[in-house]
Amino acid sequence: MVQLVSQHELATEDRQRPGTSPPSEDHLLDAYSHAVVSTAEKVSPSVVNIEVHQQQNGRRSTDPRHPREAHGTGSGFFFTPDGFILTNSHVVHQAAGLAVTLSDGRRYPGYLVGDDPDTDLAVIQIDAPNLQPVSLGDSQAIRVGQLAIAIGNPYGFQCTVTAGVVSALGRTLRSTSGRLIDSIIQTDAALNPGNSGGPLVSSHGEVIGVNTAVILPAQGICFAIGINTAKFVAGRLIKDGKIRRGYIGVIGQNVPIPRRVVRFHDLPVESGILVASIEPRSPAQRAGLLEGDVIVGYAGRPVAGIDDLHKLLADETVGVQAPLTILRRAEKLVLNVVPNESLPRGER
Repeated sequence: MVQLVSQHELATEDRQRPGTSPPSEDHLLDAYSHAVVSTAEKVSPSVVNIEVHQQQNGRRSTDPRHPREAHGTGSGFFFTPDGFILTNSHVVHQAAGLAVTLSDGRRYPGYLVGDDPDTDLAVIQIDAPNLQPVSLGDSQAIRVGQLAIAIGNPYGFQCTVTAGVVSALGRTLRSTSGRLIDSIIQTDAALNPGNSGGPLVSSHGEVIGVNTAVILPAQGICFAIGINTAKFVAGRLIKDGKIRRGYIGVIGQNVPIPRRVVRFHDLPVESGILVASIEPRSPAQRAGLLEGDVIVGYAGRPVAGIDDLHKLLADETVGVQAPLTILRRAEKLVLNVVPNESLPRGER
């Protein structure tokens, strides 16, 4: 008599048979390793170490305890074959001198092309042959959970590779100028001082972000500026050396608006900007804005807070008259304001 044995029973016997091992996940590890290795080999030749020299104001050159120059390092990467390098603004801002070391050991002086502290991005350039640019991806096409590979020079260790995943999308960061940077990528690929300005890369070898910040007390919470933002900013910096933005000369704070006032004036927002101070000879002063006014709209768009106004004061607003909607006591008024170009505070 023949006894039939099911496939399930055969599989159970195989697992229990001495000398047999459980199913292996080596093929998954190999695929992961292959993705990281191939990406590192493709992108690492494009990553550079940036040495920054900054003058120390008020230092006496005769006192050896107080050197006249400070040194710092960061990362960057070629995004064109003619030597343009993308990096962070905070790496090169106000640098007195730049030295760029390539992955093959060649070293060249760097020249600042443009710097935008509002997005923490900068472009520098070197004059050198045989440069290998990266492939730029699309930060709108990435997904949470996909592989993310960071390449940079933490603490001066050249071309260090770390890997993780895209932890979240659509984060915001506050820049040193006070403006919000949108479309930030959160990753758990380890970053350390010196990684700033290096590329965040997909498993296809395409740069999806510019590594910019870490939360030091935390573990595995790191941030990169989306490459789509970097493409736009880099193009403007190469063309003009800066990003133009509008400025009206108001210091304010976000405040809630009483519900009865929102209903009475049929406002599209429930908060606004309380004007705490107005800079002399500024567009706001010329428009007739007063301390105590609450800004609730600009150019026909609602303004619920300072970040909304920053976003609306873009390049095309400079020199163009636009309506500024305010609340003054119980009245809703519309003033006409002509924004100036935003300049560093000492140049206004």
